[in-house]
Parts: sequence; structure tokens; C-alpha cells
Amino acid sequence: MIPKIILGRGERATRRLISYLYGPGSANEHTDPHLVASWNGFAPDPGRSPHRHPKDVEEQLAAQLDQPVKMLGKRAPATTVWHCPVRAAPEDPILTDAQWADIARRIVAAAGIAPTGDEEACRWVAVRHADDHIHIAATLVRQDGRRPRRDHDIRAVQREARKIEADFGLRRLHPGDGTAAKRPTSKEHFKAKRQGQETTSREILRARVRRAVAAASSEAEFFALLEATGVRVRPKAGPSGDVLGYSVALPQDLNKNGEPVWFSGSTLAGDLSLPQIRRRLTSTGPEPATARRGDPWHEATAATERIPHHITHSADHIVQGQLVALGGTLALLPLTAPASVRSELERAAAAFERATRSRITADLASARVLRRSVQTILRTPAATGDGAGLAMLLDAVLIAVALAAHWHRTHQHAQQEGAAKQALIHLHTAHAQVAIPALNGLARRTPGLQTRQRYARLLQQAVPKHADRILQDPAWNALATTLTDAERAGHDLSVLLDQALGRRTLDDARNPARTLTWRIHRLGRRHAPGPRAQAARSRSGAAQFSSTTIRPAEATTGVVRSQPRRR
Repeated sequence: MIPKIILGRGERATRRLISYLYGPGSANEHTDPHLVASWNGFAPDPGRSPHRHPKDVEEQLAAQLDQPVKMLGKRAPATTVWHCPVRAAPEDPILTDAQWADIARRIVAAAGIAPTGDEEACRWVAVRHADDHIHIAATLVRQDGRRPRRDHDIRAVQREARKIEADFGLRRLHPGDGTAAKRPTSKEHFKAKRQGQETTSREILRARVRRAVAAASSEAEFFALLEATGVRVRPKAGPSGDVLGYSVALPQDLNKNGEPVWFSGSTLAGDLSLPQIRRRLTSTGPEPATARRGDPWHEATAATERIPHHITHSADHIVQGQLVALGGTLALLPLTAPASVRSELERAAAAFERATRSRITADLASARVLRRSVQTILRTPAATGDGAGLAMLLDAVLIAVALAAHWHRTHQHAQQEGAAKQALIHLHTAHAQVAIPALNGLARRTPGLQTRQRYARLLQQAVPKHADRILQDPAWNALATTLTDAERAGHDLSVLLDQALGRRTLDDARNPARTLTWRIHRLGRRHAPGPRAQAARSRSGAAQFSSTTIRPAEATTGVVRSQPRRR
């Protein structure tokens, strides 16, 4: 159940609101508008008055609501109308008028508009003109001439809505923390429907601005990218001429006067204001001229693989910075993906966007490597390759998003946890569509039986706990091909497996062979150590042998593996 508080001002604000509530609606969506409750139970109902013209009854109702305001004369407050639509979820049962009346009384009591038992409280009415919602309209002067005490009414109403959901058996929404982006209004939804759009202009602009922020390395590039995606940009300059903010609009989104409908960055989302965007761009900083670039997919995957370690070991502000960078990665991935999975990745990015914002201040500089590497992928069309890079990165993203959901749960970030879980659903779908063709391509080059048997024995020694699962995984043949490629490149497979398993265990991997395939694929692309380096590593391992305690499994296999270095 979603309540939303809107304040109105002006001499005829009450009359305009009543006229709207009893009118046809902006898209003829209002059907059978009628009162379900009022401050005294006897308010005139324009929708159910057979003896008088509805417009006359609307005037009468507005006059009765306004009476306490009019009594104050010039001492009346500038803001006089309190309007609160309350909407049930689509899957909720249809409530009766009596149930909606009870809900309305609880909402106005929680808001301080009309506390229970207070006969001098504000005047209010609840109008129903659809199965799934009501509108509560109140005037903000009590009948004794005083102002209502509605401190923090938005939070109070949201808390009461959560209790109403439990009491009426409705869909339970997560409590918020004030960091959610502003929802589109009902007018915006109806306008999008009339224009044949699946989403509102506000949501389209929010996605494009967020994508431009993730892709840009400077403020000028940010504005250029917005315009390149068909967004109209209007900078806001101060008296000194410095740009202090910006507004955006879609060319086809016009008001009744034929003018663009502008949205400031801060109204799209709190982290999309210009000061916040500048902070993110500054924290990334320009890349050093001496930096040597490797495969951007591998670099992005390596940076993403470090996120779970940060989540479990780093301070909260660093974790928050990692999640912001992960959200930016998801925003850009649809631009690099095949058309068949683009929509699923866009849904995942839209869902996870909520999981990137909390009350914790983000250390954005800690995730600059991930941000830069994904930007490089975007700017290097040839880097898309055969899909293996995207599948490899998505495999790491899945683990990071799952850990993000757990982190939010431990911090009681209910909305963010739900958003991360929703993103996981879309990511699993997208990953399957990307990974299966890439794995099938590797499997077509599977080595012979003797080579696979040798690799199987190696896995039994290196990872006895998961060897059977790996060998039964459909991706086993693809893993065997990847091991062959690494071995031909000069890598010691025992060392390579140690490195792959040291980054993260396979305990939470649904498909261990698939996960290991992408880790070996990335590590195998690195420069293989020469004979002298391998010999030195062997001598180092032998020196450590005498001081290493042999575990039972190692005593059985005769293999001792050095502990992987912790990051």
C-alpha cells in the first residue's frame, strides 16, 4: 500500500482538488467517484446526491472543508490543502468501502490531521473512484483555529501503511529510509499510457542520466553523452556564470502549452544532482598516462571479483562505494550485450539501481578500477569479442549482487535488499543466455579422453570437496578446453587452480565448472611465468613443505597445496 502526500496552496486549492476527484480524470480513469468517509460522517457527497446538480454539491463540499480556513481570514496559512492518495498493490484483494474508510481514518490519525477522538481536528474526506485506491483531502486548519501538529507526517503515514498491510493481509512493502528516487505521479503514468510508452518520461530520463554518469569521465562528456542519447539539457547558471545545476527533458514530452517538461537532476534521484555527479566524476579521476591497459573484460571481472571481499572485510563506506560502481557497471552492460539479452540486463540495472543508495556515504575512489575498465569496454567496440568476456563478467557480477543483498539484509536496508534480489532474477536469465553459447563454443574443442582424465585427477587433488560436482556439471567439457588452452600457454595448472580457488571458494557456486571455467579463462590469459620463475616457485614450495601441516586429504593424495595469499 502506497500513500503519497501532496500539499496544495492558493485561494481555490480545495475547490480544484474536489473538482478533480469527482471529475472524469485526465484519462477518463475515474469511475463512480463517491465518499467512503469524512470528518463527521455527514459530509455532502457529489457522487451520490440524486436531488442536486453534482457541481453544486462539489461547491458545498469544498465550502465546508474550507470553513475553518476562511474563519482565519488573512491569518490563514499559505498552504491549506493536504492531499494523500492511498493505493493498493495490483495483486491485493479488492477492499470494500468500509475497509477503505477504516484505512482513511488510520491515515489521517497517523498524520496528525485528525487524531482519534479529537473533535476539533481538521476537516477531511476520503473519495474512492477506483477499486484499488482512495484520495484523502483535508484542509490544514483545525476547527478550533489552530494548525495541526503533523511533524514528520510522511514517515508516520508510511509506518501506518506497513501496519495496515499486515492487518488487512495486503502485499507487504519494505520500510524506506528516505533514499528512494521520487516515484512517477499518476498523471505521468496516464500520459505515458496515452503516448504508447511502457515507462514514464521521468523513468526514461533517470535511466539515461544514470547511464551517462557511468560512462562519462568529465562533466563536459556527461552533458555530451546526454545530448547524444536524445535528451534535451538545460544548464542552470548562477550570477557568476558558473553552472550550478541542470534540467533534462525528452523532445516528445510536452505540456499543454507545447513546451518541454523539464526535470531537474535532483528530482530524478538524490544522487543525480549536479554536485553529486561532480563528486563521482572527481573521485574517479583521470587515468595515469603511464598505465598499461590489459584486456578490459578481464580487468572489470577482476575488480568485480574483489567486491565480495570488500563486502565481508571492508568498512561500510567502502562497500557502499563498491555497490555504486557495480550499479554503474550494470547500467552500461546493455550497451555491450547482444540484442537478445539487452532487455534483461536493462531490467537488472533498473532494479539494482535502488540497491546502490543508502544513508551510508560512499567511498567512490575505492572502485575507480571497475569504473574505468567498464568505460574502456564501452569505448572499444572490438572488445565485445565472442561473448566469453560478458559471460565471465556476469558470473562475477552474480556473486557480487548476491553478497550485496546479504550485506543490505544485515544492515536492515529492506528496500535495497529486495532490489538486489530482484536484480538477481534478471541477471540469472541474462547470464544463461550469454553463457550457454560461449560454453558450447568451448565444449566443441574438448580435448581427448586421456587429457580429460588427467584433468579429473588434478581436480580430485586440487579441490576434492567439489571435484564430483565439477565433473558432473554440464560445463565440464568447456572447463577442460580452458585448462588445455592455459596449459598450451605455458601455465602450471596446479598453480593456476590454486589461484582460481584462492579468490573465492566454490561453496556458493550453482555451477562450479562454469564458475571455474571463467576464472581459469581470465587467469590463463595472463603472461605465463618462464622456466626460471617456475623453478623458483617450486623451490619455494619445497622449502615450505617441512613447516606445513598436512591435512588428511593431502596425506591421502600426496599433494600439498600452499595457502593462497589473502587480499
